Amino acid sequence: MDLQGKIALITGAGLGIGRATALAMGRAGARVVVNDIDGNAARAVVDEITAAGGEAVAVAAAIGTDGSAEACVDAAVESFGRLDTLFACAGVLRDSVLWKTEDDAFDLVVGTHLKGTFQCGRAAARQFRAQGGGGSLILTASPAGQQGNFGQGVYAAAKSGIVGMMRSWSLELVRDQVTVNAIVPTALTRMTATIPALAPHVAAMERGEPLPQPLREKGIGTPEDVAPLVVFLASDAARGVTGQALGIGGDRLSLWSHPAEVRVLQKPGGWSAEAIAQGWDDVAAQGLQPVGVPLDF
Repeated sequence: MDLQGKIALITGAGLGIGRATALAMGRAGARVVVNDIDGNAARAVVDEITAAGGEAVAVAAAIGTDGSAEACVDAAVESFGRLDTLFACAGVLRDSVLWKTEDDAFDLVVGTHLKGTFQCGRAAARQFRAQGGGGSLILTASPAGQQGNFGQGVYAAAKSGIVGMMRSWSLELVRDQVTVNAIVPTALTRMTATIPALAPHVAAMERGEPLPQPLREKGIGTPEDVAPLVVFLASDAARGVTGQALGIGGDRLSLWSHPAEVRVLQKPGGWSAEAIAQGWDDVAAQGLQPVGVPLDF
């Protein structure tokens, strides 16, 4: 996949999926703006890209704080003349059940994921429209946002909101030839190490041990397994792909469905509570919808 001539901005690129994608973008020929809250981590990724013959610059900024998105986009324009792709990957976890979740944890998770993605998407869209020629917005969703997950209500809400923004933005930017998609990655990272079922596998990966094949078949892989989907979505080969949520992880590539009605009943004149109770068995005849991310690893 050839990304020669393209300029890519990747947020949260100091570690994990962001880092793996920044390196993959560089190998594919893109010039890369590497953002991370940790400036040393961002510069280390830049050094890896340039050591391999690529071009990259680092921007230390906390995504979700005012001005950080604009600083990243400005760095792309000042360093390389334009922006072609934004991969919004920055994120944090503060998992807890509803009754134990404090406001500061809510604000941090929603501010980084949802507000941060909004601000980065807005800054990138403004640049795309000003320079012309299209572009690609690639957002980061999560199985938790698609299915829910115990102890991750705030994170799930933020990730679900990102997919909602993606669908709307894909409609708003179609005239500008800007594609907007979300990836739904399942990879072992330091963030997923907080999930008890995944923690042993993260430790094994960090020791350099290969992942069990059954785990890969279920869609759990490494950050390097996720990066190719982002490279594809940034390429000209994906110009016709927009408004989609695409899963990637381990040996699995998937297309997620959009929410849709699964059963509809009509009642002339409308529904009373009693009528709903009487008709409920028909509404639920095919079963209620499942919730929760499977964690049988």
